[in-house]
Amino acid sequence: MPLPDLSPAELRGRGMTSQRTRDRMIQRLIEQGVRNREVLDVMAHEPRHLFVDEALAHRAYEDTALPLGFGQTLSQPLTVARMTELVVRESPRRVLELGTGSGYQTLILSRLVTELYSVERIHALHERAALRLKRLKAPARLALADGNHGWPQAAPFDVILLTACAEDLPHELLAQLSEGGVLIAPLADADGTQWLTQLRRVGETIDRRRLEPVRFVPLLQGVIG
Repeated sequence: MPLPDLSPAELRGRGMTSQRTRDRMIQRLIEQGVRNREVLDVMAHEPRHLFVDEALAHRAYEDTALPLGFGQTLSQPLTVARMTELVVRESPRRVLELGTGSGYQTLILSRLVTELYSVERIHALHERAALRLKRLKAPARLALADGNHGWPQAAPFDVILLTACAEDLPHELLAQLSEGGVLIAPLADADGTQWLTQLRRVGETIDRRRLEPVRFVPLLQGVIG
């Protein structure tokens, strides 16, 4: 049976999920340094409140991360905007997201890149995200799999975006980058400090650039459920 379309009221929201609230979120993002107009426009119109439990919907546009269950979170809007800016800056054709989570970051990316692949290791989150993204007609290919292995059948990728923090990046992921391709990931120092890091493949070498401090849940192995 086909899924019913989301109603205009569901998409529009009301009160603390209304367009006025979204506009305030966008103004904060601009004040926090987000400059890409395409990213801002997409985030202004997409319904972030549909990606959290109904009891938390009134907080969807606040400048905070929100719990999804299973020890996972929906990143704060600034983090989503910043990571999306880094992705679209590369003008990529094919992008791999590791950690679908709620599906919100997936939705934003799907409106801005040509081909998007996204992997989630927790079955319940994968199913919820797939349902939300289908109802929003987001053109993303999803898989339930261990993100440490990437998506080798669809490689190479122009950008790989990791939405969990790793201490050491699996070689499998770097091998799935195209020539000149970029992996964007939170990486942890020995003292536990996390840095958003950009790694670019140049021939057989990897150029590494540290960008800014961040805080993400850890990258784990295996599939749950």
